[in-house]
Amino acid sequence: MTPVELQKKGYQVLVEHLGQVDAIRFLQQFGWGRGDYTKEREESLAQVTREEFWQDLQRIRARK
Repeated sequence: MTPVELQKKGYQVLVEHLGQVDAIRFLQQFGWGRGDYTKEREESLAQVTREEFWQDLQRIRARK
């Protein structure tokens, strides 16, 4: 299933179970958010070394 198909099917399920108005209200709860994502991401990644990054990547790949 492609991401677009998944999104469409998910929306259909929400509408079937919640109705169109409540489905929209539910989706609005997951809007754009607040804060400066880019700045927060830079700050959190500044603490990560290249070695830690590659170890995490290898660990993720090993799970697949």
